[in-house]
Amino acid sequence: MNPNIPRPLPHRTAPPSPAPLLPDACTRRRFLRQAAAASAALTLIPRHVLGAPGTPAPNSRLQLAGVGVGGVGFSQLQACARAGFHIAALCDVDDAYAKKAYDRWPQARRYRDFRDLLQAEGDRIDALYCATPDHTHALITVAALRRKKHVCCVKPLTRTVHESRVVVAEAQKAGVATQVTAAANTSDTACRSCELIAAGAIGPVREVHIWSSRPLWPQGMQRPPGEDPVPASLDWKLWLGPAPARPYKKQWPQGHYALAQANLPGGKAPSYSAVYHPWNFRGWWDFGTGALGDMGCHWLNTPFRALQLDHPARIRATSTKVPPETAPLASIVTFDFPARASRPSVRVVWHDGGLQPPCPSEMDGQPLPEEGTLYVGDEGKMLGATLLSPARAKQFESLPRTLERRGGTWAEWHQACQGGPKAGCHFAWAGLLNETVLLGNIAIRTGKHLEWNAPRMAFTSPQDANAHLQPPYHNGWSLDSI
Repeated sequence: MNPNIPRPLPHRTAPPSPAPLLPDACTRRRFLRQAAAASAALTLIPRHVLGAPGTPAPNSRLQLAGVGVGGVGFSQLQACARAGFHIAALCDVDDAYAKKAYDRWPQARRYRDFRDLLQAEGDRIDALYCATPDHTHALITVAALRRKKHVCCVKPLTRTVHESRVVVAEAQKAGVATQVTAAANTSDTACRSCELIAAGAIGPVREVHIWSSRPLWPQGMQRPPGEDPVPASLDWKLWLGPAPARPYKKQWPQGHYALAQANLPGGKAPSYSAVYHPWNFRGWWDFGTGALGDMGCHWLNTPFRALQLDHPARIRATSTKVPPETAPLASIVTFDFPARASRPSVRVVWHDGGLQPPCPSEMDGQPLPEEGTLYVGDEGKMLGATLLSPARAKQFESLPRTLERRGGTWAEWHQACQGGPKAGCHFAWAGLLNETVLLGNIAIRTGKHLEWNAPRMAFTSPQDANAHLQPPYHNGWSLDSI
């Protein structure tokens, strides 16, 4: 381990009695409105007692550690608890931001550095949940996988294509249960989409449009000048991790145009004041993956399953101005997928920043939802899981439900950790989605038409785009030694 990387001592509280878990919680125009709406869905047990990964002893509670617990991690850890995990340890670089999680699970042992957590916890934990900013996902998941822990990571799985390949390979080697928090492709709506397409409800699908209202954070901006004192509650060097060193900046200067983006539809004005942390890391290439990285894995999950897509062969993008360090305000990215067996080639077009595809004539003047998926087949169109032709909807309304509907992200992962079937978005599957959105980001950043050779993990044209596949790590960090 590099001695220059700060390693603060873990700070822990003595575990009192465990806190209770949270409780489990037509007319044509009417038809089209419904179609749009449908589119917009305790004891610590050592591992040697539990047995091999994924096969805990009967009546045991899976012991879970959470890393990055102050933001989305807080709500998703509650979902993990409802699914059956016991929250045994918590880790965050910002004590103030993580306070609500520390208060919610006072029995959990606390850490700042995930390496200290993994070293100290050893066999006392069975699984690790990662909800840190994108640029540290690979370090944390690889470290956990090499210690044979089940792992769930928030989407996107990684920030770079090289990291994605490494994480997928490590997961296969570890043989543990993995999951990424993309929208489940095993929900009723997702399964119905797959069943309708497989039954030929709209004929062979040759085009898919996906659109998102994101970003809900600053994008398209330049780095602000100056530096602010780092709060005592925050370890800024640990937050930066492998990213280039950057001075801490708490808030945007008054009147900076990034703040004006809070007036965009769906904007959350309070969140825009932060420059990097919390939450606004997403718009910076060094830390996040923009709107496409944030939402692409959600929206691509079901189309990939329904159409049995593999790697895209060509990617191109158009967007608003792309500053050197940040994602643009809005973009359109086109992915061309080759034919597969009896299925034709497919063009998938991504729209973000409020941009949408042309509204189908079948919508009869009704607007598209804020976010959604439109499948275009030779014999019709489908919005989400809703056929846009009332006649074809009637024809296929009694189509049997042949695919298994599962309990969602957390239940799937919990079942997989117990030796059940793989989660719907396990790392091998999620790696394909992740790699696709990252290729789209490279198309945005370069402004060039890309030709992709997936087996070689290389762009055949233009070759200078290959520099974006594995940008260097900084500050002494390395995936090889984690």
